[in-house]
Amino acid sequence: MASAHSSALNSLSSLSFRSSRFSLLPTTNKLTFPLLTKTTTLSFTTKATPFDDNSFVSEEILPVNPPEVPEGFIAPPSIFEGPDEEKDEITAAYEDIYGTAYSGVSVLGNDVYAMDSKTRKASGLRTRRKTEKLRDGFQERVVQVNRVSKVVKGGKRMSFRAIVVVGDRKGQVGIGVGKAKEVVSAIQKAAINGRRNLIKVPLTKNFTFPHRSDGEYGAAKVMLRPAFSGSGVIAGGSVRIVLEMAGVENALGKQLGSDNPLNNARATVAAMQKMKQYTQVSEERGIPIEELWK
Repeated sequence: MASAHSSALNSLSSLSFRSSRFSLLPTTNKLTFPLLTKTTTLSFTTKATPFDDNSFVSEEILPVNPPEVPEGFIAPPSIFEGPDEEKDEITAAYEDIYGTAYSGVSVLGNDVYAMDSKTRKASGLRTRRKTEKLRDGFQERVVQVNRVSKVVKGGKRMSFRAIVVVGDRKGQVGIGVGKAKEVVSAIQKAAINGRRNLIKVPLTKNFTFPHRSDGEYGAAKVMLRPAFSGSGVIAGGSVRIVLEMAGVENALGKQLGSDNPLNNARATVAAMQKMKQYTQVSEERGIPIEELWK
C-alpha cells in the first residue's frame, strides 16, 4: 500500500504541460497520471486566436432620418434665455405651491397659520388643526365655553359648548352656538352658526338706538335704551358684547331676569329686532317724518 502511494506521488511530481509556442493551429495536450493500479489519460484541445478589439464588435452605421419640422412650429424658449427672476417672484411661486415659508413672512398676503392642504396632513389622533379664518369683514367674540356631557348606554360623552357673537360693527350681528369634542372646533362651529343668524340693527348717526325697546327669551328679560353721544355702552355680560359687535357706541342695557348668558344674548337680539327707523315707520303710516312727534 505504501509503495502504491509513493509511486502516485512520483508520477504527480513529474506532471507537466507540454505545449508548443503560440500558433493559430490547434494544439493537443495530454495529462497522464496513475490511479492506484490503472492508468488514465485525459486529452483536451485549446485553440489560440489573436486578440483584436474589432474582432468581437461589429458596428454597422445606420442612416439617420430626422422628422420634418411642421409648419408654424415655434421652438420653446430656453431656460437660460430671458431676464432673471427676482427674489420676490421666486418666493411667491414657492408659496403658491408649498405654502407659507418657515420664516413666517407671506408674500401673497396669506395667513401664516393657515393650513395648506397641499403640504400639511393630520397625523395621529385628536390633532389640533389651524384653519384659515374667514375674511368676510365679521369679527368674533366668545361669550362662554362650557363643558357639557351626554349620558349614553356606555357612560357619559364629554364635549364643549361655545357661544360666539359675530358682527361687523356696522349694524349686523348674530349669535351662534356650537358643540364639539374640542374647544377650537366648538368655537368654529359657533362662528359659522352665528353667520347664519345675522340680523340688521337700526342705528342713528350717533350710533345709538332710535327708540327704547325690551326683549324676552325664556326667563331672561333685557331692557335697551338710547343714550347721548359720549355716553358709551353701559351694560354688562353678554348684552354688552352683543351691542359692541353690532356697532352700538352709546346705549343703556339692563338684564332684568335670568343670568343665563345665552338667553340674555338672544333676548338682546329680540329687543333689537323690534326696533324700526323713523323712515320705515313714516312709510308704514303714510305720513311725513315731521309728524311723528306731534
